[in-house]
Amino acid sequence: MSYYDKLKTLNIELPAVAAPAAAYVMYAQTGNTVFLSGHIAKKDGKPWVGQLGKNMATEEGKQAARAIAIDLMATLQAACGGDLNRVRRIVKVMSLVNSTSEFTEQHLVTNGASELFGEVFGEAGKHARSAFGVAQIPMGACVEIELIAEIA
Repeated sequence: MSYYDKLKTLNIELPAVAAPAAAYVMYAQTGNTVFLSGHIAKKDGKPWVGQLGKNMATEEGKQAARAIAIDLMATLQAACGGDLNRVRRIVKVMSLVNSTSEFTEQHLVTNGASELFGEVFGEAGKHARSAFGVAQIPMGACVEIELIAEIA
């Protein structure tokens, strides 16, 4: 089964790739390794603003991380020359969660992305990961995630 079949089964359509918001590129490749820049959570095309532990619950943060994973897959598809089936492995995910100092469920928020990568890529979606709580993310977004992948 191709990754596209899995996306279709999950009723996911990959969006257009976002443009960089500052002086960077959306991805950079060296050899077979692709580094995707951090993607912020968006809701209805705008930054998904909020702070976990203040005005957002873990489950909503998890939904935001899942939405980011969809955007990351769109960028990864672009990095693969339009063919997501070239992905060999999701190697590493790093997640920044805009959260209060008392909030300690960053890892559960990040599961929103990690679980979706597993559903779409299967064994190739199992990855190393870091999840951090931070005081703020650009534009007040609730979550930002970056990704490293191996492609053919």
